[in-house]
Amino acid sequence: MTPPRKPSVILLDIEGTTTPISFVSEILFSYARMHLKQFLYEHADDEGIRRDLDQLLEENQAETSNGVPKISEAHSCTQAYDYLVWLMDEDRKSSALKSIQGRIWETGYASGQLKSTVFDDVPAAFGRWHDEGRRVAIYSSGSVLAQKLLFQHSQAGDLTRWIEAYFDTASGPKTDAASYSRIAQALGIEPKEILFLSDSPAELDAGASAGLDVRLAVRPGNRATHSSVQHLPVFSFDEL
Repeated sequence: MTPPRKPSVILLDIEGTTTPISFVSEILFSYARMHLKQFLYEHADDEGIRRDLDQLLEENQAETSNGVPKISEAHSCTQAYDYLVWLMDEDRKSSALKSIQGRIWETGYASGQLKSTVFDDVPAAFGRWHDEGRRVAIYSSGSVLAQKLLFQHSQAGDLTRWIEAYFDTASGPKTDAASYSRIAQALGIEPKEILFLSDSPAELDAGASAGLDVRLAVRPGNRATHSSVQHLPVFSFDEL
């Protein structure tokens, strides 16, 4: 019997897949929250931050939830800070928030205050997949900048040399099947050529709906999944 064809692209989530959830929630998010106010005031005149604040204003004006801190001035650091904290508390996947967080983490990595963590099997798997001619891509709700920084400053060294492409919420929500179709198109391949790994069943459902092969990442510290989840589990990248 001919063995099944290996996927040409390995598409990876970050939190709970390549990286412990605890690192993201307890280290990265805490660092961004701690330095948010000072960062906004120190970089309020930076062109990139002003673009983020413009986008933040648009998002704020479109909000319909109760209790949302309102932004009435386009580049008000005080109003932006209040809304950004609210977004973090609500765990919103705001593109403007993710961009600002990435910029804050950039300063943290540059100063040496931050060093990212990946699971022990990740570096060897990246190298092995590369040697096998398979492409590695990342899809995370964190900004592309944040993704690159995480893999560049890992405890195992710079892993970005193995990664061909990065995708964030500019491709669409991770629970929307159309997002995965866009990613396949951007990579120039059919969806069936992609193996997507994530710890989120909802994301895997969306990927599968778009025609991707999917696997559930089961990692130390991940949330327990309901017994009704049908996706095949992967406990280590050594299995792939």
